[in-house]
Amino acid sequence: MSAPAAVERLRQRHPLQKFEAPSEGFSGVLHTDSYGWHFQYLTIVGLTISTLCFTCGLSADMASSSTTFGRTLFTCKNYLALVAAPIEILISILYWGLRAIDTSLVIPPDLPMLPLWADIGFHLAPALFLAADVLLCSPPWPTAPLPKNASVVTLSLSTSFAFAYWYWIELCYAHNGFYPYPIFGLLNRWQRVGLFAFAGVMMWMVGAALRFGYAALNGVEAVGRLRR
Repeated sequence: MSAPAAVERLRQRHPLQKFEAPSEGFSGVLHTDSYGWHFQYLTIVGLTISTLCFTCGLSADMASSSTTFGRTLFTCKNYLALVAAPIEILISILYWGLRAIDTSLVIPPDLPMLPLWADIGFHLAPALFLAADVLLCSPPWPTAPLPKNASVVTLSLSTSFAFAYWYWIELCYAHNGFYPYPIFGLLNRWQRVGLFAFAGVMMWMVGAALRFGYAALNGVEAVGRLRR
């Protein structure tokens, strides 16, 4: 490397500085000032809900289930998991599926690729940990036995979440002039509506699959008795 090039590199990044800044990578993500900030991204929305879910679970573990406060936190964790687990699994399916087709559908071409460990941390690990928590460390429903209308409740949650996110990214687009994921810009309005309706149904199906897996692994609860 020539002397001028070395000097220029030092201006960009001190030898003790962890990440290059200013840059379009980590520094650009950290300092972005577009409308909606990082919450334009479904990944970040999912991680936020997951963090709240696991924070409640960890706090419940520390408080002990023998206390009212601990039981309340545990119930909150289970309610949050109704949304967090299906959305994180859906994010993993959509992200890795679209990446397999064409990376530019989910990552703008002017942004660098995430390191593999970070990619897995954002787009796979939360789904695995939440699935394990739902199947192994949770009751079949946050309160009381699994209700008969569980499918209707989770379908309502899934479709409401999907269309709330659609409204949110359209609002961000109105301010920023770009969508967080390139695939949205390739579709017209009705195609985006179809995409979010499809995502809502997929999220509901993931929730149904989790309930089926729970019953297969742990048994089912009938009135007054357990059946394995």
